[in-house]
Amino acid sequence: MESDAEVEPGTLLVAAPQLLDENFRRSVVYVIHHRGEGTLGVILNRPSEVAISDVLPHWAPHASEPQSLFVGGPVEQRTAICLAALRTGEDVGTLGGVVGVRGPVGLVDLDGDPEQLVPRTRGLRFFAGYAGWEARQLAGEIERCDWLVVPALPDDVIAAPGADLWGRVLRRQRTPVSFLATHPGDVKLN
Repeated sequence: MESDAEVEPGTLLVAAPQLLDENFRRSVVYVIHHRGEGTLGVILNRPSEVAISDVLPHWAPHASEPQSLFVGGPVEQRTAICLAALRTGEDVGTLGGVVGVRGPVGLVDLDGDPEQLVPRTRGLRFFAGYAGWEARQLAGEIERCDWLVVPALPDDVIAAPGADLWGRVLRRQRTPVSFLATHPGDVKLN
């Protein structure tokens, strides 16, 4: 039986094919915080049609393509969150305005100066809202087989939305999990 013991900041929660909740269907969630009181992450593969320039005009020129907000999750959708993928050799611990999540990925303070940070990043992704779970809630969903917990790569955070991140993440796992990438989504169409 699975639990949330494998979940830690910088891991991915990949929606299992049978998870049909419209907020999370075929989603890939990057975990930012995971503690006893709960878990917080952002959905990496849900671009919106809202331009970053409409919400964060001073950050917009620096956003990874597409320059739109991504729907980070159903919670607090008026809250903006930014993740940075740092350049090779950059240490998140030496950057002001960035809190390390894991490896070269950090959470950006949007009240900071983008000009100081941008030269040290490979990309920035902006999210409206987040996905959140109360204590033991995520463990229950993992036990129900709603989520697969897998390692993240820094490029997952800034992956182009047309890249089928869900399928790509599953394909790089060991079998039999990698076979899930071929799941048709609607088994009636198979």
